[in-house]
Amino acid sequence: MPNCQCHPLLTSHLSLISLLQIQFNSLHLSLGLGRMFEFSLLLSPYLFFSTLSLLFYLFFLIRTTKPSSSSAPPPPSLKIKSYPIIGSSLEVFANLHRRIQWTSDLIRASPTATVVIHRSLGGRVVLTGNPSNVQHILKTHFHNYHKGRTFTTNLTDFLGGGIFNADGDNWKFQRQVSSHEFNTRSLRKFIETVVDTELSDRLIPVLSTAAADNSVLDFQDILQRFAFDNICKIAFGYDPAYLLPSLPQSKFAVAFEEAARISSERLASVLPLVWKLKRLLGVGSEKRLKLAVAEVREFAKNIIREKKEELNHKSSLDSTDLLSRFLSSGHSDDDFVTDIVISFILAGRDTTSAALTWFFWLLFKHPEVEDKILNEINEKSESPVFDEVKDMVYTHASLCESMRFYPPVPADSKEAVSDDVLPDGTVVKKGMRVTYHPYAMGRLEELWGSDWQDFRPERWLQRDPVSGKWGFVSRDPYTYPVFQAGPRICLGKEMAFLQMKRVVAGVMRRFRVVPVTKDGAEPVFTVDLAAKMKGGFPVRIVERACSE
Repeated sequence: MPNCQCHPLLTSHLSLISLLQIQFNSLHLSLGLGRMFEFSLLLSPYLFFSTLSLLFYLFFLIRTTKPSSSSAPPPPSLKIKSYPIIGSSLEVFANLHRRIQWTSDLIRASPTATVVIHRSLGGRVVLTGNPSNVQHILKTHFHNYHKGRTFTTNLTDFLGGGIFNADGDNWKFQRQVSSHEFNTRSLRKFIETVVDTELSDRLIPVLSTAAADNSVLDFQDILQRFAFDNICKIAFGYDPAYLLPSLPQSKFAVAFEEAARISSERLASVLPLVWKLKRLLGVGSEKRLKLAVAEVREFAKNIIREKKEELNHKSSLDSTDLLSRFLSSGHSDDDFVTDIVISFILAGRDTTSAALTWFFWLLFKHPEVEDKILNEINEKSESPVFDEVKDMVYTHASLCESMRFYPPVPADSKEAVSDDVLPDGTVVKKGMRVTYHPYAMGRLEELWGSDWQDFRPERWLQRDPVSGKWGFVSRDPYTYPVFQAGPRICLGKEMAFLQMKRVVAGVMRRFRVVPVTKDGAEPVFTVDLAAKMKGGFPVRIVERACSE
C-alpha cells in the first residue's frame, strides 16, 4: 500500500482519534457460534466532540472505579444516570473495563431483568435477562430481530456473506444447506476421528512433556490451538498443525487471528468513524486487516481450487470435511463456500476452548466435583466410543453448570426491523438494538434459586427411582441461551459437547490440571472473541497416580 500524504489538520485529527482509541482499546466484543455483543452501540458516533472535552474526567473515572466481584449480589437498586444530549454515556465510559459485569449487575438489579440504557441524541439500547423476552426475540418474533446493518457492515470484509453475517433468504438458504450436512452420521464419525487423533497424537503428548518437565503451560493457549486444529480439519480438511510441541506460529492461524481480532475491534469501537477513516486511508489496523483477510481468503480459495480439480476426475470427493461436502453437493460458487467455511472456523475456534478453560478452573476450586467426574470417566473404556461419551451425564452436567457461570458468548444483540413491545412491556423502536445476556441470566436467583452462586452440577440431574442412576435434565433454551435458541440455535452444539467431553475424559484420566496462582488470586473474566481469562491460564500438569 503506498504511503498517503495527509493534510496537517487531518493528520492532527487522526492522531487525536488514535489517542482515544488507545484509551478505550480494552473494549472488545464476543463472537462464537456466530454471535456478538455490541456493547459499543450504547454510545453514538455523534459523541466525538463532547467526548474530547470530557476525556480527562472520564480518564479519572475509569482509573478510580473499582470492579466489584462478579459473583457478589448487586446493590438493591442500580440507577443509570442519564443526561440531556449525551444520555448515559458517562456511566458507559466509566464501566468499559468491566462492561459484562456492569450490565449483568444492572439486569440483576432490575425487577423485570430488563434495562434500557439511553444513548446520545435520544437513542436507546435494551438489555434483558428475562426468558420471556429472550423467547420473543429468538423464536416467536424471530422475523423482527436480525443481525442488522451495524453487524454486517463491520464484518463483511472478513466474513463476506457467510451464515453468521447473513439475514433473510441468504441466511435461510445457508442454514438449510448446513443443517443437512451437520445431521449426517458420516460427518459425526469424521468429527470423532478428528478429535480423537488430535487428542492422542498432540494434546496428550504436550501435556505429558509438561508434566515430566514440571513446566508451566498457558492451558488457555493450548486449548485454543487444539480447537483451531480440529475446526480447520472439520471445516475444510486442512491441518494447520498449530498444536505441536514447539507451539509454532502457523501463518494461516496468525492471519485468521489478526482478521478476527481487528474485525471485533470494529464492532467494539466507541467511534466507528475511527476505523472507517483508517480503512479509507489504508493505515494502521485497517491496513493489517486487509492483508490478513487477503491471506485467509486466498488460502481458502487455493484449497477450494484443489478440491474442485479433484472433483473433476471423480464423482465425489473422498474426504468428508464440510467443504468437500458442499462441493460434492453441487455448491461450487467460490465466494459462497469460502464465506460459509470461514464462518464455521470462526464459530468453532474459540468457543469450546473458552468453555474448557473455565471448566478446568472450576474443577480445581471444587475437588469434590472433580472426583465424581473422574469416577464416571474410569467407568468407561480407555478410548470411549460415542455412545459412552454421550452417557457421561455427570460430566455433561458439570460442563453445563460451568457455562452457566462463564458462557463462551456472554451477551448477544439483535436489531429490530420494526416497532415492537417485549412481553415485559418494554417498548422497542425500529432500528434499536436488543441484547439478551446469558452471563447475567446464569446469575439470576429467580431462575436458579437461592444457591445460584454454588457450582453444583446436580441441579442438572435427576435420579431414576428404579435404577438409581443419574439422568440429565435440560433447561429450556430461553432460560439457558448459551447455544442461542429458536431458528438460529447452534448447529454445532452436539459437536461441541462431543469434543469437550472427549477432552475432559482424555485429560483427566491421566492428569491433574493445577493452576499456578499468585496468593490465591482469582482469574479475571474478559471478553475478546469469546469469554477468556485475562492474561491466560498458567497451570502445571501433574500425572495421576495409578490409584486415583
